[in-house]
Amino acid sequence: MGNNELIKKAKEHLALLIEEQFERIEIMKKETKWVDYGDLNPIIIGICWGDGIGKIISKHAERVLKHTLSEEIAAGLIEFRVIEGLTIENRVKHKKAIPSDVLEEIKKCHVILKGPTTTPQAGDNWPNIESANVAMRKELDLFANVRPVKIPSEGIDWCFFRENTEGAYVLGSRGIDVSDDLSLDFKVSTTQGADRIIRLAFEYAKKNGKKRVTVVTKANVIKKTDGKFSRIAKKIAEEYKEFGIKSDEWYIDIMTAKLLDPVRRKDFEVLVMPNLYGDILTDEAAQLQGGVGTAGSANIGKKWAMFEAIHGSAPRMVDEGRDIYADPSSMIRGASMLVRHIGFSKRADHLDMAFEICCQFEKKIVITGRADGATGEEFTTYLLAWAEDKDLEIKWRKMVNCK
Repeated sequence: MGNNELIKKAKEHLALLIEEQFERIEIMKKETKWVDYGDLNPIIIGICWGDGIGKIISKHAERVLKHTLSEEIAAGLIEFRVIEGLTIENRVKHKKAIPSDVLEEIKKCHVILKGPTTTPQAGDNWPNIESANVAMRKELDLFANVRPVKIPSEGIDWCFFRENTEGAYVLGSRGIDVSDDLSLDFKVSTTQGADRIIRLAFEYAKKNGKKRVTVVTKANVIKKTDGKFSRIAKKIAEEYKEFGIKSDEWYIDIMTAKLLDPVRRKDFEVLVMPNLYGDILTDEAAQLQGGVGTAGSANIGKKWAMFEAIHGSAPRMVDEGRDIYADPSSMIRGASMLVRHIGFSKRADHLDMAFEICCQFEKKIVITGRADGATGEEFTTYLLAWAEDKDLEIKWRKMVNCK
């Protein structure tokens, strides 16, 4: 095939992608109200086990959820539904990131607790199907990926807002090999998509007494997509000056360094950024907190919300028979965020305090991922014992002050 034919084929491919994005923009322009969980009876929580270690750690998180919300479950105000079929085997069988029947069941729920799922990559044993996470975020329009990280002993309290439906990931499986010598991938930024994630970050700062929102881009090099994100952020920042909220912008490369700077890092509060940068930066932040297994992740839309670990399915642990030693912390953090999202903030605070005592202060039971450490079940029992302590908050405050 000659160059002209290759270029024509590439143009046709790109034109289809642009048409799809224009359709998505029109959908975003339509006003959609945020769901009010107080109006729902019952609130339906879907549980998707995922695959790999997801099958194990999701059940520990479910146990924590049911313990925390036991009164509402008993009263019929909250209902749990287990949704099967989000395994890599079933997804490959149907040749879909999310099989249609599974997606239908997911949409019947209000919030989802989702275990890690395997995403195939070039060269492995699975066909090239899209990430289940990316697909779910698109199908449910979960545009905000919210990832908090706290290190009380160092005065660190970060909340990351990562755009979920655009950037480098939304068309990650839709790139094109133009020829044997040329491959192209695509990055998307829209006015509507950037506006809603940035505005959500500033609203969070306003409602939670935060005084600084940091925008992370690479707009000096990626001038169109990141440039759009940067310009919209500056415009929105002007609206929030009256609330005493300051805004600054950092490039992703130096931002990764500043999170490691013990002098500067505690000054950051709320950070907002496109998808890929958020993925990288929140893994780094989670490592500082105690490892990527310690941070939860919320995927928020106006109608649905999904909560998960920030890490993958770790098939190697399963192959080596170490899945019972997998750390459920990230999934439990996600469960805590779910509890907070549906309106039980005090209970989420209580659970978070217990978590910090177990992971950052007392550390009587430690997970290593191997037989020399605790199992996920043992850690969950340890955590729930602290969660039931009547003097939890008093003890937590003493531990924080001692540090």
